[in-house]
Amino acid sequence: MDQIIEYIRNNKQRFIDELIEFLKIPSLSAQSRHKADCERAADFVRKQFSQLGLDAQLHPTAGNPIVTARHTSPENKTTVLIYGHYDVQPPEPLDLWTSPPFEPRIEGDNIIARGATDDKGQLFTHIKAVEAHLKTNARLPVNLIFVIEGEEEVAGVHVSEFIRTHRDDLKCDVAVVSDSSQYAPNMPALCYGLRGICAQEIRVQGPKQDLHSGSFGGAVANPVNVLCQMIAQLKDESGKIRIPGFYDDVLPLEQWEREAFAALPWDDEAFRQSLGVKALHGEETYTSIERKWARPTLDVNGIFGGYNGEGAKTIIPAWGGAKITMRLVPNQNPQTISRLFRDFIRKITPPTVEVSFIDHSSCGPVIVKRSAPFVAEALESLRRGFGAEPVFIREGGSIPIVLTIQQELNVHALLLGFGLPDDNAHGPNEKLSLTDFERGIRTSATFFHLCAQK
Repeated sequence: MDQIIEYIRNNKQRFIDELIEFLKIPSLSAQSRHKADCERAADFVRKQFSQLGLDAQLHPTAGNPIVTARHTSPENKTTVLIYGHYDVQPPEPLDLWTSPPFEPRIEGDNIIARGATDDKGQLFTHIKAVEAHLKTNARLPVNLIFVIEGEEEVAGVHVSEFIRTHRDDLKCDVAVVSDSSQYAPNMPALCYGLRGICAQEIRVQGPKQDLHSGSFGGAVANPVNVLCQMIAQLKDESGKIRIPGFYDDVLPLEQWEREAFAALPWDDEAFRQSLGVKALHGEETYTSIERKWARPTLDVNGIFGGYNGEGAKTIIPAWGGAKITMRLVPNQNPQTISRLFRDFIRKITPPTVEVSFIDHSSCGPVIVKRSAPFVAEALESLRRGFGAEPVFIREGGSIPIVLTIQQELNVHALLLGFGLPDDNAHGPNEKLSLTDFERGIRTSATFFHLCAQK
């Protein structure tokens, strides 16, 4: 490993130069005019693997291609699967960027570009870890499978199909996903839990068309008013969700988790100020970290209907709508929550309107036990790679592919994030620390080494 670490140190600038070329490709999966750029990014990744002697292939899909790469050695017993994505979020609004999003710029210790941390930079750490092993030892200590997709930012439907239909080819002992972050600078983290999601849209239908509010007001129910009254019944003043059965399957926080969260450096007042809110809010008896990592939520993402143009228009709208997402914690099932939500909405819908629903995205929550295989190796890799003691964290968001990997391949997916919480993923001036980029490569290379010792 000493030779490998030295190789990483000596080649850091070249690694950065190659990452810059990768970041220049505007591989925006959400915009069809960039389909050729997505294909170019996929081919860039394929060539990286091929140049290292891995068996690399492009797999066409109805969307963007999936890249796989494989290294198999008869003497290796452990197989590690690495997942990542080469597509990026749209950079708009462009006027908030301090430099063009696809013209990578180094400022101090950071490289600034769309995709720097989500996920090109983090994905690249694993590719360079493979190179470091092969260039120093001419071999890898483990069998490796890479699955790199180009539609993660638009729900990743095709990679889920690919994993389901290639289960036998993708058999592995552990999976690694680097698409998250450390807890804080110099505080590497193993993320062991993700919240799931259940996204619903409600439509409340009133009259067959918009009505004059003077001529009909008082005689006809206003569907937007009704919608607001219904939404107000979903939660009580303390933030507790009032849907019957909603909390029945919630996995309670264990004592060690509450103690571990409490030991993390956290300042509620600094958090409040950073958000620009007058006060924090949430379930009583839970801390802010517990609320945002390990408790279920229900949030209205938007309300629409009626007239929203300039000036006044005195109408009773024909309909009103709302988009609502519920973040789910371990043991909650999105299909069950969807049914409970709809049943409750129907129950509180007055007879003056009709209600209908649209299902949007959903995925289940994820939890990885501390005793799971390769967790100890992951922690030790972070410890050596970053030169700091790692911590256990959860993440309040959802990464659907993690659950797909765990369910379809029957392995644990370890979330080794090398970014930072303020890297502005999805926002303007996205960045990645070059120090952490190198640390990520060291961590990945060390993980391969330690997995081989099991």
